[in-house]
Amino acid sequence: MNGIGLFAESGAILSPEAGYGLLLLFGVLWIALGWWWGRQAKSYDGFAVAGRNVGLAMGTATAVATWITSNTTMLAPQYALQLGIWGAVAYSTASFGLFAFAPMSGRIRQLMPTGYTAVEFMRRRYGWMGTIPFLLISLFYAVTWLVSMSMAGGKLLNVLSGIPYEVGMTVVVVVCVAYTLFGGMYAVIGTDFIQSLIILAGLVVVAIAVLTQVDLAEIHEDLRTERPMLLSAFFPAALMALFNNMLFGFGEIFHSNVWWSRAFAMREGVGPKAYALGGVLWLPVPIVAGFLGLAAPSLGIGISEPDTAGPLVAATLLGTGGALLVFVVVFCSLASSIDSLLAATSDLIVNDIAEPIHKRVGGEAAEDRTKRQWSAAAIIVLGAIAWIAALQNVGTLATVLFFAGPMVGSCIWPILCGLYSRRASSQAACASMVLGSVIGLVAYFTIGWFTASLIGSAVSGVTFAICCRIWPGDFHFETLAED
Repeated sequence: MNGIGLFAESGAILSPEAGYGLLLLFGVLWIALGWWWGRQAKSYDGFAVAGRNVGLAMGTATAVATWITSNTTMLAPQYALQLGIWGAVAYSTASFGLFAFAPMSGRIRQLMPTGYTAVEFMRRRYGWMGTIPFLLISLFYAVTWLVSMSMAGGKLLNVLSGIPYEVGMTVVVVVCVAYTLFGGMYAVIGTDFIQSLIILAGLVVVAIAVLTQVDLAEIHEDLRTERPMLLSAFFPAALMALFNNMLFGFGEIFHSNVWWSRAFAMREGVGPKAYALGGVLWLPVPIVAGFLGLAAPSLGIGISEPDTAGPLVAATLLGTGGALLVFVVVFCSLASSIDSLLAATSDLIVNDIAEPIHKRVGGEAAEDRTKRQWSAAAIIVLGAIAWIAALQNVGTLATVLFFAGPMVGSCIWPILCGLYSRRASSQAACASMVLGSVIGLVAYFTIGWFTASLIGSAVSGVTFAICCRIWPGDFHFETLAED
């Protein structure tokens, strides 16, 4: 039975055989490449931060590939489908986080030339009062992001080829865990380079192909007649989502060890250029993806789950070839982000949980071999936690991911002010993260997910300013470089 025939019977566009074949092909490819690049990781420093010698091309590629997640290719269409034009634009504001982090990455590399994690910075900058809430937020966010991308993998394979959600999600998680285990940051950045090229080329082809299949004037007229709020410049929920997503993007990048570990891995002077160029390349991607969500109502395509709108519209319009291309693009975007999270979060667990406990108990630093073993165990455990949580398949990608929104938004001011202001204090950092997270979560449940990051960030900023006024700090930045 061919792919198109199957679509008529089960709603899938590719046959299960084609889906399993693609899974096998890319699974073997990424694991083989992870092993190949991982041969360079001869020390823990190589495994965790790629020898601190990543250049501009690789640095830009890993920033682009990591930020083009399943959330970009699947949530941007959901935003547009539910919130209209502002929804597509809202997701593109996440590029502002990359632009803002560009100069910060240079500052981080300068202040902590031998650092490993964002939590390490918080510990040296604010002490344990600022570290504990930040560590808990970082771990919770990492797991939430892992779960949302694992869910996306299962949903994608089910929509395109009819592969059961549980099977597709499991294979995606297992493949990413396997090749990250082989090579750490070397494997992650090496595969990211290839994945970024595939993603960008695939999105260009999909965009051009879709535009040749649809009538823009007809789509606009259908939306104006049947769903006018999607075209409104004053759609309240969409406007709140725009600022909510922008602040969520700032919080994601500022606090996440995914981005800090790359700042430490890049050669001195490379980070600002790589992140700025990555933001430029990433900016149009969610707008292109969001258009697919806007087209769905006009095309009469039934969307049972809004976070599958993008792949379903593209694959339906372009047939089997389009479904294959969409599969490749989204699978690459999934892998490029899951591997980054696994590697960066394992660094955090090793350096900020296992290592301090080992020093306190044994009185000396752990050996390289021991830290590699800890990293491997952490990667496996993180993969297992993500698999168990994603197996429940509860909620949409947006509701799962943005549950962490107020927490990461509350980290913006402690990080930003901690890097540039001597007066930022541990009391301000702790109070702003706790209060911003709590009130933001209240907003999440009482108002909606599209307000939580905005409210959490605002509360955190006001709290931080007041606390710095009451308990000003006097920090000496040169102490950050001390071992």
